Amino acid sequence: MLHIRLLCIGTLKEQYWKDAMAEYQKRLGAYCRFSVEQLPEQRLPHHPAAAQIDAALYREGQALLSKIPATARVYALCVEGQAYTSEQFSDEIGQAMQQTGCLCLIIGSSYGLHPLVKQRADVKLSISAMTLPHQLARVVLTEQIYRGFKILRGETYHK
Repeated sequence: MLHIRLLCIGTLKEQYWKDAMAEYQKRLGAYCRFSVEQLPEQRLPHHPAAAQIDAALYREGQALLSKIPATARVYALCVEGQAYTSEQFSDEIGQAMQQTGCLCLIIGSSYGLHPLVKQRADVKLSISAMTLPHQLARVVLTEQIYRGFKILRGETYHK
């Protein structure tokens, strides 16, 4: 069974985000082993300098890189990433199921991901050309993983 690991910088604060994630995690249990690991966001001043942001991204990046299994197929969510349709993303999940036992998806902090994390990624992924709050992006991505499994199995799902 495919193991999907979602690595995130920061925590879900509002209960409605937690509830949405819990619902999709429950649904995904029928298709894969799904886990979420939340890593701490580096604290920055209200108006950080570029060097402070770079240093924070580096520390977050090192923490993320240490959590990626060696054999995982890695997807980094970033603004310059490639956008997929739900069907294309479903194909990516199917390929991961055939090629490796682990798919690892990474969501960085509000300042993004360190370049080293993007370099480690097999795919740079964009879930929208619009800017989304990271908490919402986490829910949308998890829903798309669920949708991807439904598509792979030819099961019906609300469109």
